[in-house]
Amino acid sequence: MTYKPNISARYKVVFRSLKYRNYRLFFSGQSISLIGTWMQRIAMPWLVYNMTGSVLLLGIVGFAGQIPAFLLSPVAGVFTDRWNRYHLMVVSQILLMIQAVILAWLSLAGIIEVWHIMVLSVFLGCIGSFDVPARHSFVIDMVEKKEDLGNAIALNSLMFNGARLIGPSVAGMILVSAGEGICFLLNAISYLFVILSLLMMKIKIRDARDKKSEILKELKIGLKYTFGFPPIKHIILLLGLVSLMGMSYSVLMPVFAKEILHGESNTYGFLMGASGLGALMGALFLASRESVLRLGRLIPAAAILFGSGLILLSFTRYFPLAMLLMIFIGLGMMLQAAASNTIIQTITDDDKRGRVMSFYTMAIMGTAPFGSLLAGSVAKIIGTPGTIFVGGIATVIGGLFFLNKLPVLKVLVRPIYIKLGVIPEVATGIQKASEPEIP
Repeated sequence: MTYKPNISARYKVVFRSLKYRNYRLFFSGQSISLIGTWMQRIAMPWLVYNMTGSVLLLGIVGFAGQIPAFLLSPVAGVFTDRWNRYHLMVVSQILLMIQAVILAWLSLAGIIEVWHIMVLSVFLGCIGSFDVPARHSFVIDMVEKKEDLGNAIALNSLMFNGARLIGPSVAGMILVSAGEGICFLLNAISYLFVILSLLMMKIKIRDARDKKSEILKELKIGLKYTFGFPPIKHIILLLGLVSLMGMSYSVLMPVFAKEILHGESNTYGFLMGASGLGALMGALFLASRESVLRLGRLIPAAAILFGSGLILLSFTRYFPLAMLLMIFIGLGMMLQAAASNTIIQTITDDDKRGRVMSFYTMAIMGTAPFGSLLAGSVAKIIGTPGTIFVGGIATVIGGLFFLNKLPVLKVLVRPIYIKLGVIPEVATGIQKASEPEIP
């Protein structure tokens, strides 16, 4: 009897941001749209591999879709602060829907070529470079009380990883029964829900800020601050290494599912769904933490878990075992990215937060295209399992190096925690503000 009120109270606390009408609309529309997004992200590489049979082309297509994040993210973050976020969100969602419609039409008409996919991937990456910072910045316009902002960001993380769990599994079944074109079409339709939710909102339109300072000068200050403070620098560098060498495993998953596990498209979908389940578990774990304290040790531990999972996966030829390992891979990936996000946001000066987070985004998303290209090239030489093994080894080494630096980093961070008065009651809000950047 005593546990029921506690469970009910905890549920209300976890989902308290849904009491705001605008955020409730956004949450419902975006939840549907993200499922469609993950379906497209699963179907696109599967289509490329079926058309070409080339691991190298898989890497090139991945590179084409992700390189805009490396080139445009810092500048897009600056312009996001200058332009109206609501209008930017509406326009970006419409453009993303148009991209999905074109992709679906080409595929269903049977006239799609690899170069079509590359061009549309670049277009998707360019729009995403503006959409991602706008979407995260837009949360503050939907949540009226600032004390609920962290909770809304945490729900965004759960929403993203919930879609990551559902989308790949559904895509795997649709690929078997209906083909890639239907996945693209369903993604295009899913954008209608988020666009409609945005149009139904009652938002106080804020005037766009006209900052006359030089963009390059502001970026230089942010670069110096980010890489001049060792705790932030080492967190960013580890994220970049893991993204470059480890996270590129997803590019090779169609090959691994088909050639190594001798499966079909549903095998690929379930593998990626298992990774999403692990990521969702990681998000729930971090949201349940009451303090940011002792979170630093989780970063190297998660990186080592992620890398170890990749190493074991490279030797696996049994589908159920591969599914289990993918859960741990997704868990380690999420814990490292989200814990890094939390600590960076806690120790960064407010006037430099946007620029620091743009480098955080570059570390995760910006290095991914080079990782995709590298993975495709290396896999052609040493094979898919060997490439996954090398990525896992590099990730584990990076985690061990960070672990060795951890005592020094703790000393540097401690005065900031003292100044902020970081105690369990305060740190709960900070912890829930964590949300990883995975496109």
